[in-house]
Amino acid sequence: MNTPTLPVLNSVIDHTLLSPTASETNIRKLCEEAWIYAFKAVCVAPSYVRYTKEMLEFCPVPIEIATVIGFPLGYSTSDTKYFEAEAALGDGATELDVVMNLSQFKSMAYLSVREELSQLARLTHAKGALLKVIIETAYLDTFELHTACEICAEAQADFVKTSTGFAPQGAVPDTIRLMRSILPASMQIKASGGIRTRELALACLEAGASRLGTSAGVAICAEL
Repeated sequence: MNTPTLPVLNSVIDHTLLSPTASETNIRKLCEEAWIYAFKAVCVAPSYVRYTKEMLEFCPVPIEIATVIGFPLGYSTSDTKYFEAEAALGDGATELDVVMNLSQFKSMAYLSVREELSQLARLTHAKGALLKVIIETAYLDTFELHTACEICAEAQADFVKTSTGFAPQGAVPDTIRLMRSILPASMQIKASGGIRTRELALACLEAGASRLGTSAGVAICAEL
């Protein structure tokens, strides 16, 4: 592994807390850690976006505020996702991690899936924000992985993200490597789900990811 060419880990980590029991105290700690370690972003539930923006207002290092849309199952209606995305952007989110409608995708309603993501991409980009699409790779075979990546590219998403962290399997370097071979060079990959060690974090980056979503960012950066 040619680690010297890889980015400094903290600069590619989305420091994440999406627990259903997360309190304001937990979110405050998340923001403090992001401040100390200069993580790329924090990723919080939509209801905490405004609070997170307040916590990071005077941070000397720019930290993106990411939130999730249609999380974690993705089968909300398009109107619901659009409203959720619009509200999150209004509250201060600068990156949206939206769950692809896997139910529609498995029904081969590819045009509907693409149109939903295209609408969200247009909305997000109009606000100067980024759109990441979670395709939940654990549930996709090779053909479906190709198709999902192509849909995301056609919808003009900025990132394709591997997992919500709620599926049976999260980030897998071999899967990321395949995604990288499918996606255009302009599109980035966010690896997430089960990334708790420096070894796996580096393996995901080497495979082609440029962003890591993890709740273990502090521990990973502290590893010797």
